[in-house]
Amino acid sequence: MKRPTWALVMLSGLAAVPALTAQQPNRPRIGYAYPAGAQRGTTVRVEIGGQFLNGASAVLVSGRGVEARVVGIDLPLAGMALTARRDSLQAMQKRPRTPELVRQMMALRDTVASSVRRRGIPALADLVTLEITVAPDADVGERQLRLETQFGLAGPLAFRVGELPEFREKDVKNAPADMETPVTLPATVNGRLIPGDIDRVRAPMRTAPQYMPGDADRYRFAAHKGEQLVFAVAARALMPYLADAVPGWIQPVLTLYDAQGHELAFDDDYRFDPDPVLHYEVPADGEYVLEIRDAIYRGREDFVYRITMGAVPFVTDIFPLGGRAGASHTVDIAGWNLASSRLSFDATRKEPGVYQLAVAGAAMHSNAFAFAVDALPEIQEKEPNATPREAQAVTLPVIVNGRIDRSGDADLFRFSGKAGDTVVVEVTARRLGSPLDAAVELTDDAGKRVAFNDDHEDVLAGRETHHADSYLLAALPASGSYVVRLTDVQHKGGPAYAYRLRLSAPRPDFDLRVSPSSLNAPGGATIPLTVTAVRHDGFTGDIAITLRDAPAGVSLSGAVVPAGQDQVRMTLTVPPVSAAAVIALRIEGSASIRGKTVTKPATPADDMTQAFAWHHLVTTDELLLSVAARGGTRMPTSILSGERVRLAPGGTTKVRVTLPPAYATFENLKFELDDAPDGFTLHDQTFTLRGAEFALAVDAAKVKPGARGNLIVTISGERVAPANSPNAGARRRVPLGTLPAITYEIATKP
Repeated sequence: MKRPTWALVMLSGLAAVPALTAQQPNRPRIGYAYPAGAQRGTTVRVEIGGQFLNGASAVLVSGRGVEARVVGIDLPLAGMALTARRDSLQAMQKRPRTPELVRQMMALRDTVASSVRRRGIPALADLVTLEITVAPDADVGERQLRLETQFGLAGPLAFRVGELPEFREKDVKNAPADMETPVTLPATVNGRLIPGDIDRVRAPMRTAPQYMPGDADRYRFAAHKGEQLVFAVAARALMPYLADAVPGWIQPVLTLYDAQGHELAFDDDYRFDPDPVLHYEVPADGEYVLEIRDAIYRGREDFVYRITMGAVPFVTDIFPLGGRAGASHTVDIAGWNLASSRLSFDATRKEPGVYQLAVAGAAMHSNAFAFAVDALPEIQEKEPNATPREAQAVTLPVIVNGRIDRSGDADLFRFSGKAGDTVVVEVTARRLGSPLDAAVELTDDAGKRVAFNDDHEDVLAGRETHHADSYLLAALPASGSYVVRLTDVQHKGGPAYAYRLRLSAPRPDFDLRVSPSSLNAPGGATIPLTVTAVRHDGFTGDIAITLRDAPAGVSLSGAVVPAGQDQVRMTLTVPPVSAAAVIALRIEGSASIRGKTVTKPATPADDMTQAFAWHHLVTTDELLLSVAARGGTRMPTSILSGERVRLAPGGTTKVRVTLPPAYATFENLKFELDDAPDGFTLHDQTFTLRGAEFALAVDAAKVKPGARGNLIVTISGERVAPANSPNAGARRRVPLGTLPAITYEIATKP
């Protein structure tokens, strides 16, 4: 029998905090904002729906020029409070009816019904009303809202600052199903699709189509002959993923009718984007009606949308999709209602990256579009190049800007290489808004395939579900000439099907994401967070994670993404505080790449669930930490003695923890591994007046020698209800805290 090894966990920085909030069992969430935007220079009331929004007291808005305050909180009744209202309603029904009694009964019935209905979707049950004021010079575009609640920060959630007058569907109870909302173009309309909800006013259509049960909103407007009308929906753009709905987002469809109800145009998406964009040239002066509904007639309170409508500028495609850093570029643009077909972009002082551009119109700026900047030399594709004989000669490294001009087109490029050279072939198109669904094939001069790729997943593109860009990294088997063939796998093409093709030797690098973007912790506590590393062109080394300009007492444990790994959970420890505070954090990572230290910021992101199953990292504006004032129970904030603990495959290592005296007030204390890698177990827990110990075991069949990472360990305890309480003697297990990450390394020998 092997003797156990020991790892001593020393106590450090204990703070007094409430035990019930140490692990945040009631993590606040917000699911929608309605309306999800406002025009510059206006003040609006906005309804926020979410869960655990008790005590919402302040609003945080990213960017400048937007101020918000909480003006109301409406939490649904539950338990004894709901029962009491029902009993009161039954008692009122036995009394003689008077107009005042009837009014009170109806109000009480609405309160009870609303509470029951809202509790059917707990994640949206709590309502908070905000008053949001947008300055006349506020920057146009998307912001992010967060709420400060008694449980910490909730959010973020998208909120858009617009330039056009805004309209909102009107609440008219018991209105006919075919009523409409009048709008004056150009405008932005705000609405949401709720089953059974009728939010339309003005005259009914004469021949309105019949619908299955579900909400459809209609907007009536006047238009003039020759106008190029654009109707652009933002719905999925506001809420990229819904965790509990299939396919995982709102699926709006647009239908345009004339004044008599005859269908004129229809759109259910825009290229690969579920949010539709409908374009229509008006044939005659008159009134028209735009209808929006969900494709399968679903609806919920969080099915929120915004529609920009009118003869507004809209860019459909650009060329090229990018250019070299250190130079100025002229971009060809196409679309509707554009004052010019070209745009200048000065990249002389721009770092490599992706920049969002827009063009100005008479009433507003166009939709945003992406333009990539890179440090490599760039050229433009030249036709004809559809066959190996016509393949365009290029010299590596290079980025080729090109188009798949027509259906069935192929673009081929020829380069020379030496045996053993490693070549990267990467297409960037879909990630820049192009509809191209690329595939690349690398062949030798005789046409023999060396490598092929269709779709390559890019974790950085968190809003994409079809990763249609291609990537391959291949070693050349012999010296000679090679050909890269680029096609659209759906055999489509046209002016919009632009791409950037990188041909180069590997450029090892990395990018980082840190989640969640809103962190909540009691003063003195330790909480977990996740850092995801996206490694490029074969980079596999360690990435050291650090806090930049962190407040005193805030520290990371287990702050390394080990070589070869893409993700690691680490912990953040915060100091005791006497007053609550919200702190902006900056996290960055450093690695040695080809003898140089490369440092990159970690972009805040949230792990969003799509349709019960799939996960996506969606980037946010800020990484914020909400620290609650300390309470009355001391927490185990610990630091591992030494850089890491060595664990033997098939062996056992014991860990000692010092516990504060206040833990004696809890019964049946228990340590547990939190989402540990397969093959690790925690057992043999013992507790004394001075502390505790537990054993970590490693299954040699599941964990490879040399493996490194972090283990997150939590502690909980049972609290017994006092004798004078309604649930006297009842036991309830409550989370008490998290230990700083235990960094491990698996020994190479048993």
